[in-house]
Amino acid sequence: MATDLSPKIQLHTFPDPAALAGSLAATVANDLRGALAARGIASLALSGGNTPKRFLQALSLQSLPWKNVIVTLVDERWVPESNERSNARLLRGNLLRNAAAEARFLPLHRDTSEPDPALAGIERDLASLPSPFDAVVLGMGNDGHTASFFPGGDRLADALDPATPARVLPMRAPGAGEPRITLTLPPILAARHLYLHIEGAEKYGLLEDAIGGTGEGADYPIRHVLRHATTPVRVFYSA
Repeated sequence: MATDLSPKIQLHTFPDPAALAGSLAATVANDLRGALAARGIASLALSGGNTPKRFLQALSLQSLPWKNVIVTLVDERWVPESNERSNARLLRGNLLRNAAAEARFLPLHRDTSEPDPALAGIERDLASLPSPFDAVVLGMGNDGHTASFFPGGDRLADALDPATPARVLPMRAPGAGEPRITLTLPPILAARHLYLHIEGAEKYGLLEDAIGGTGEGADYPIRHVLRHATTPVRVFYSA
């Protein structure tokens, strides 16, 4: 019988996506304020896709000394920022504006045709950031993936290895479209504050399957993340 991972999450539900976005933005901003008060600098890793747009826009309005905040991505499609599928483009258009325009942004994509030749440079850039991340916000796809931990991914086992020394790895998978680059499990789980942002009843059902380990949920990558989490993941959900 699969282990029930319910103790691994703290569920926060909201009546609509706008309320979720505002609350998550305020909560993450408070995390960053705490980091800034303690260390004078803060680091944040964010996810792409369509779901986080409202949250990113709300976060851009939070009053913070953004010049002392470093923002990077949890994962990225291996496409330039001119491509509409670029997560970096998403952040520049929705977060790095208003009050947040002064934040320092570290994209993951480099000017190479494939991610593999760029790995060493990206590793060096990430190693220069304050560690661990003060906050990481994950999303989840309809196949149970999070970050670029895709089912069937060619480096999935390596990326989900809690002992891997790699901060980032490339990922190619049938459901990924382009090649990807992703943070590995250790820097995600090391975050001082870890969030999962999901919207819609379908994704909530997927999460329930992952938590309970029922059916295909037993193999969802998000379940592997939850299983290895040392503190509860804060799930922000709206229908």
